[in-house]
Amino acid sequence: MIINGKVHCLFEQSGTFKNEFIKLGIPAEDYDIQNNFGQTDHVIDLFGEIERAYEGGKSVFDKITKDDLIMAFFPCTYFSDMSQILLTWGAYPARDRRAATNSIIERSRHRQLFYERSIMMLTIAESLGLRLIMENPWGKHSFLQRDYVTPPAFIDRDRSKRGDLYGKPTAYWYINCEPTCGLSLQPVRKKKIKKDVGGSDGSGTYSEKRSLERSMISPDYARNFICDFIIGKEQKGLTQLSLFNTQQP
Repeated sequence: MIINGKVHCLFEQSGTFKNEFIKLGIPAEDYDIQNNFGQTDHVIDLFGEIERAYEGGKSVFDKITKDDLIMAFFPCTYFSDMSQILLTWGAYPARDRRAATNSIIERSRHRQLFYERSIMMLTIAESLGLRLIMENPWGKHSFLQRDYVTPPAFIDRDRSKRGDLYGKPTAYWYINCEPTCGLSLQPVRKKKIKKDVGGSDGSGTYSEKRSLERSMISPDYARNFICDFIIGKEQKGLTQLSLFNTQQP
């Protein structure tokens, strides 16, 4: 893929992908509702922008051209394996079934909102002819595996083989573009992690710090992903093997 314009990294405030694009000579900017890392170029309510664009109103999408690329790290809060667990009574204290049910109903409503905004975003890109790549984790029970409008273009089954600290499987949806097939592999540096199965009080909550840490992607992986699956750039000094850890859905 040739990017003659700019990369718009939606739902990214870490600057991880943005900065790797810039290092590769491609202008990029981050968009998010928060700026906890001091990297967000546009502090903006992206859900509001998606809603306005879908209804035909003015939005941030009006400034994006067909020469640009949208890289959307859509929030997986309500699509993840953990969210699926928190939709069961077993994740909550048995002594208060009504409170558990109320929490499950609220989570289900939030998930529906996120689901709708994600497919609105894909529809906006498709209808406007904009190139978009959407990223989301791909666990054993991820919601998007069963109930999404279209399958991902491919799944990276082990991110650690491209330089990430975690092997966490990740899916990528491509709209108005196709993935290239690069082979930038690095020595595995997988980090041992503890499995989060709920708070010690049985509340069904889990460490926000752990969740944030697991959701982060390393700069090495970002660079390798960009070179392998977006711009098709061969990198010197990295092992070149067959495409062993991606899979069609």
